[in-house]
Amino acid sequence: MKDNLEHIFKNLENQFDTEEPTLGHFNRFEKKLKQKKATSIKKINRSFLLLPIAASILLFIGIWIGKNYSNNGLELASISPKMEETQSYFVTTIQKELETIELERNSDTEQLINDALLQLNKLETQYNQLTLELKESTEDKRIIYAMISNFQQRIELLQSLLAQIEDVKQLKKQQNENHV
Repeated sequence: MKDNLEHIFKNLENQFDTEEPTLGHFNRFEKKLKQKKATSIKKINRSFLLLPIAASILLFIGIWIGKNYSNNGLELASISPKMEETQSYFVTTIQKELETIELERNSDTEQLINDALLQLNKLETQYNQLTLELKESTEDKRIIYAMISNFQQRIELLQSLLAQIEDVKQLKKQQNENHV
């Protein structure tokens, strides 16, 4: 290997560039580097200024598309302030009932809860259909009554489920008392 390197250098002898650069070469080179660095920093700064603007525009477009295409129906709340208050009441009540039910979930109540949630999903699907019908005919009071009735059915379903869960707890408690 050593012989091989010596052989290569002997073949390349007198072919190396050994001249010195002209006076001030390093200063000119450094000046060009600084200029290039300053322009690239300006480009980077512009890019960073444009990035939040572009992100904001994309966010607004995404929100607009989501709002226009996610629900093609007309919610009860958009009819009047009273209907908005009514819908808010029902949604809040349903949410509280669901939270209470989730706290009661265990191996004894799992099947009851899952069955009730399937029925609840069917009611929500019916409600979504009603929102589409309401969009077509905002003057039809029967649709509004059907939407309110749908909310009431959901609440009744959840309250019935809570009563069944309470019955299961009482039965389990009685069984535990009989075994002890």
